[in-house]
Order: sequence, then C-alpha cells, then structure tokens
Amino acid sequence: MIPRCAGLLSLALFLTLSPGPAPAFASPLAAQSDSTRTLAEEDAFAIKGVGNVRISPDGEWVAYSVRTTNLEKDRSRTRLWMVSTRGGEPIPLTVPHESASSPAWSPDGEYLAFLASRGEDAETQVWVLDRRGGEARQLTEVEQGVQGYVWSPDGSRLVLTVREADTTRASGEGEGGLPKEPWVMDRVQFKRDGRGYLTDRRPTQLHVFDLETETLTQITSGPWAATDPAWSPDGSRIAFVSNRTEDPDVNSNSDIWVVSADNTDEGGTLVRITDYEGGDSGPTWSPDGRWIAYLTGTHTMEFANHGVRHLAVAAADGSGERRVLTRELDRNVGSPEFTPDGEAVMLSVQESGEAHVARVDVETGAISRPVDGEVSVESFDYGSDGGIATVLSSYHMPGEVFFQGPGGEATQLTRVNDSLMASLELARVQNIHYPSADGTEIEGWVFFPPDYREGEARPTILRIHGGPAGMYGVDFNFEAQLLAAHGYLVLITNPRGSSGYGFDFTRAIRQKWGTLDLEDVLAGVDYVISQGWADPDRLGVGGWSYGGILTNYAITRTDRFQGAISGASMGIMVANYGHDHYQLWYEREWGWPWENRDLWEELSPFNDIGDVTTPTLFMGGSADWNVPILNSEQMYQALKRRGIDTRLVVYPGQPHGIRVPSYNLHRYREYLTWYDRYVKGEEKSSTNTNRQASRGKESP
Repeated sequence: MIPRCAGLLSLALFLTLSPGPAPAFASPLAAQSDSTRTLAEEDAFAIKGVGNVRISPDGEWVAYSVRTTNLEKDRSRTRLWMVSTRGGEPIPLTVPHESASSPAWSPDGEYLAFLASRGEDAETQVWVLDRRGGEARQLTEVEQGVQGYVWSPDGSRLVLTVREADTTRASGEGEGGLPKEPWVMDRVQFKRDGRGYLTDRRPTQLHVFDLETETLTQITSGPWAATDPAWSPDGSRIAFVSNRTEDPDVNSNSDIWVVSADNTDEGGTLVRITDYEGGDSGPTWSPDGRWIAYLTGTHTMEFANHGVRHLAVAAADGSGERRVLTRELDRNVGSPEFTPDGEAVMLSVQESGEAHVARVDVETGAISRPVDGEVSVESFDYGSDGGIATVLSSYHMPGEVFFQGPGGEATQLTRVNDSLMASLELARVQNIHYPSADGTEIEGWVFFPPDYREGEARPTILRIHGGPAGMYGVDFNFEAQLLAAHGYLVLITNPRGSSGYGFDFTRAIRQKWGTLDLEDVLAGVDYVISQGWADPDRLGVGGWSYGGILTNYAITRTDRFQGAISGASMGIMVANYGHDHYQLWYEREWGWPWENRDLWEELSPFNDIGDVTTPTLFMGGSADWNVPILNSEQMYQALKRRGIDTRLVVYPGQPHGIRVPSYNLHRYREYLTWYDRYVKGEEKSSTNTNRQASRGKESP
C-alpha cells in the first residue's frame, strides 16, 4: 500500500478532538454548554445538508449548496450560497423558496450558473446570476429540460446533457389519473428504481448552447446515452462517456469518446479513447489537451460487482494504451481533476472508513494526501492557485465547508449546524479493530450513549450498511447517534464485501453473501460483549438495503438477537429476477437462475425462515424497484403465519431511498419503538418470552 501523507488538515481536525483549548474551528462537540439535550428524531430534519463546493476562478470565493427541510410542509429545498476563502459572513445567492443545484462559475468568475425548475410544471433549465447581485436569469429553454451542463473554457457556450424527447406515446393522463397509453417494453433493462418502466431508449444526448445566439446544436446521437461531458482546454472538442455496444442493457462497458464541439453530423464522427471491457467514466483533460484522465477498472467483468475504481490516463487522440496510475493504491478513487500545471491529478480516495483528497503524480504515480486523517470528504474542488475547498464531516460534525490554501492550514468557512450540534449531548465514538472467526481484521465503530458509565453493559444494536460494497466511517451518523441518545450502545462495522479496504476484501463475498460478512459482524458483537460494553441478553440488529439482506441472514442463522429491523431487503433471490433492475448484476455473479438455481436458492434467506425466532420489523417503499417490497412482504407473511412477532411498514410511492420527510420521521420512530419493545424489553410479549428459553442455537 502507498504510505499516506499526513496533511495539514488532518492535524487541524485532530486538534478539534483533543483535550485543551479549542482552536478557531473547533468541532461543535467542544462548544457544548450545560443546557445540552439528547438527540431526537426531529433533529434529522434540523440538520442542514452542505454540498457542491466550487471555487471561483480568482480563488476568492467558494460557492456551495445548503439543503433545508420543512417538516410542516413535508419537503426539502436547496439554496446556493458563497463565502470568501478568507472567511467571513456567507452570502445567499438564490431565493429561499426555490431549489437550485449544480452551481458552476463562468470562466471569468463574474457569473454563477445553476440548475433549477421555477414555476408550476416547469422543466429544469440552466439559470445564471451575477456574482455582484441581482435576480437570476434563465439561460435555456429546452422543452424536455436539462440534466446537466458544463461551461466552455471561454465562457461563450455550454454543453448540455439532455434526455431525448418522448415521441412514442401520448402524454398526459386518462380516466382516473392513469396514463393514456399502456406501457410496452421490448428491451432487457425495462425498469429503473426512481424512474419506473422504460418504454423506450430515450438516451441522454449532448447539445452545445451558444449564449450569444441562443442556438442549440446536437452533437451526439443514436440509441446510446452520452454523459459526463468535459471540454478540451481550447474549446474545440468534448470528451464524454457512452456505452456504444450493440445492446448496452446487457453489459456495463462504458468508454470515453471525443467529439468535435462544432460537430455538424450529430456525433457521427467520434474518436474512441478507451477499450476496457468495463466501466470508464469521469474524463478530465490535461491543460495542454494531450491527455485525458479518467476512472476505470482493472479486473474482468466477472468481478465487476466487487471491483475497485482506479485512475488512468490515455492519449486524447485515441492512440496508445492506457496507464493505470493507482494499481498499488488498491482503493476506490473518484472525481478526478487535473492540476493547472498538468503534472498531477487530484481525486477523492476511500480509505478504511475515511474519505480523503489525494494528489497523483502523472509521471511517477506517486501519491500524497493534502487532505487526510480522521475525516470524510463529501465534496471537493481544486482551485487554479492550488487551493482546495472541501465539504468535511466527522463524528460530531455534519458536513461543513473548509478551505485550505496552497501550503497553508485549513480554515472552516461555514458553521451552518454549529448551534444545533452545540445544543446536543452526542455519543462518544470509539474506533475498534477485532478479529473475525478466521482471524481477518475487521474495523468498526462503537457509539456510547451520552450517559454511559464505564463498566456498564448496555442494550446494544448492530446496524449494518448497504451495498454490499458500501462503507461506514468517520462521518456524522445520525441514525447511530439517535439510537445512542435513546440509551443503546451502537455497533457499526465494515465486514468483508465493504469498500475502502481493497479488491480482495471487497470480492471476498462474491457468490458467498451471508457467510464471511455475517461472521464478521457477529464477531463485532462478540467483541463489544467481551469488552463489557454490551449486554448479551439485550441485542438488536438491523439495516437498510444490503444491511437488511444481511439482517435476514442473521435472523435465519442465529437467535442471539432479541429484535431485528429489516429495511428494503431480499428473501427469495429468484423472485427478484426480472422484477427489480439488477438482472445484469445477478447474471454476472450468480449465473442464469435456470442454469445455476442451486446457488440462487442457497443465497435465499427465505429458505431458512422456518428457523427464525427473532421478532422482526420489515420496511420498504411501495415503488422500490431496487430491492422491491415483494421481499419484505414475503418475509413478513411467513413469520406472521408462523406466529413470530412481526410487522410490515410500507411507504406509499417511495423508491429505494425514502424521500418524504414525514415518512422518514415515521421510520425513525418505528425503529425506536421496535427496539425498545424487544431489545430493552419495555413491552413484554409471549413470543419474546418463549424465545428466551430457546436461546443457545450456535452462530455460524
């Protein structure tokens, strides 16, 4: 592994969590007063979400977004702000009652563009406002709306990402609010979570918008989607990402292509830059226009579900082979951005529960980390003078904007959540490492209730992350803090299958879901019990998505948990084939269900549901086509018929991620009620009493 360079920012944030006088940008935890209270469910919606940092071309300002939630109106809004890189009072840029996203400075720094849909039934368009003040002005009027945009280097044009207009069926509603026409599909990928049925291809295409003439020129075409556009430094070419195989639905072979920005044949003449049989994305040009850096993989498609994203560089004229610069790093990287001198690429790096900003030398591949340490970088931007703006989160600090000048120390520029955090008595968080059953070292974190006293064995909740290639870490974890505030010791871990620990660690559960990863999380439970922190007779488990799936494995293979919550999970694996949107994933890892059925059945927790004695709450969205509610319904029905305490909560119209604030509030309250009843035992039940007598079944 490449050694990490301890950057100035890591030292600064270490000071904020250490004893002694608080520095100028101390964490909110250090500022708590005597009148603090414990965290409540409603606080999830008082926390403001900061993101999308963008440094102005002159390096003087940072634009960013702030999402706020109004529980009473049951909606969220995102507003754009800017703040001086020297600090000071932030300045609002957009109106508070309308959402805006994707801020981007014009190359001369005088204007800030953004995406917004203003007005009833309006489509999303590009808007622009003068940094010096005044009302925003709408730039584009694309009938079907704009998905994304990028300024040209001279600021005279925009490249727009636009989904093709729907010309295949009647629009509007018929009788009873139903669509006028039936949904008719003839493609392999015929549905997507959050989008619904895909009745036609309607791919996104690239268009160049001239600001002076207000003309729109389409520069890509065909049945293939074009995304991630990036202008060449001289403004003559545009790199983009597209899967141009015969049927993009049956593979994930996206490549980097280059098209002329003045193209007159709608993308008929293209230069192909990459040929890796996997996903290439995120192109960024070198300042001299000779090279394109991008994200890629290094393994065959057989391991695509559990692969690692790397940084590569290729010639911008399509000649020569790619050079992968981060093979030895063996960590997921993202958001590549050439430095102004072209000598390096800046990018984000996942590292053992942390997220950093790294610098990769293009010639040598040497890696340094100007932003590292016990922090999570949620967004970053690299300025023309070498300054770095970040949105940073840590154990006791939701995301805030920081700025680090060239060779200087980091300065916290925003404090949007300071007052709320200072009013709360938050959980102490401790990083742990422990051996799994086979000796593999696993990392985790323990959240101690605010009133915890050494020597106490508390009721304990094991919460499992989604993915499986996801990662818990050092960022602010509201769910864990909420459970800790309610008196629980909370354990979160990164079992095998998680990202942030390299390719071998991630692929360890390939075709082995619910085996090594289950051993890893259960070993974490054993660890906190051995430390005297957790009460072995008051244990709960739960998670969402893969966290719910692993919860299902847990309750079918051990009865050591007194209560479980399974959110958006799976039960009968083959029942999902063709019903959710993951058939390509399944086929790649498990094979055809009619040819490799034994594996599909072996991986299905529903088949062991006769062994479940744990009271379990199942939850999900009615419109979830990522992990359909069908799974939770089947698991719930089986436990109900077996007489095991169970409950099913379905959120109307919701996809995989619950979007309605009041539904999320309801979800948190359901968590607390269920765990209190079965883990704390605040409400006794005959089923729970009977379970206690049957405990002692061996764990895997």
